[in-house]
Amino acid sequence: MTDLEEKLGYGFADKTLLERALTHSSADSGASNERLEFLGDRVLGLIVAERLHAMYPADEEGALALKFNALARREACASAADAAGLSAYLILAKAEAQSGGRQKIAILSGACEAVIAALYLDGGMAAANGFIDRFWRDAFAELNTDMRDPKTVLQEWAQGRERRRCMPEYAVVGRIGPDHAPRFTVHVQVDGEAPQEGEGGSKREAEQDAAHRLLQRLGLMT
Repeated sequence: MTDLEEKLGYGFADKTLLERALTHSSADSGASNERLEFLGDRVLGLIVAERLHAMYPADEEGALALKFNALARREACASAADAAGLSAYLILAKAEAQSGGRQKIAILSGACEAVIAALYLDGGMAAANGFIDRFWRDAFAELNTDMRDPKTVLQEWAQGRERRRCMPEYAVVGRIGPDHAPRFTVHVQVDGEAPQEGEGGSKREAEQDAAHRLLQRLGLMT
């Protein structure tokens, strides 16, 4: 684990904690990282909430909640896991590894939260804070004043016109790639506007991309 510890910027006194944090249930259901994942989710939530509270003293609860969700959702955890290089060290069953498990958002996110818990148990809050300092730095820097996602913005625009329009309608119009790495194309239609297409690695991502592209065309989002 020495190479990984160097990437994490922390040396474990109890290296079995780090090993367990990287062990997926497919490899060992009795000694998997699921309990650590549970704890790490709470540690991450506390650290993120505390930082947002300090960084945005003028924000109301709702605005803070939108920023919190952007930083604590599983996609953000998976991105941090990727930046930390956790994928190469995951302990997976052979079948899971062969099916693309090292790139699955759920597995990467769970491992990231488990590593946060392992750091917390081994080195306290300072060690967990150090990990988040390093691998959430860009995510904190990219926070916007308006944290609404494109689908929400499009829905509010469609429903907020003087002449109320229908709700945006999404439809999957294409899917390519293997099951472990699919690519979806989604069509979005709002009454009175030309349709727009978006792409993503999941239906949700493709819908968000389609909504974003339509909002860009309408001049409502950059």
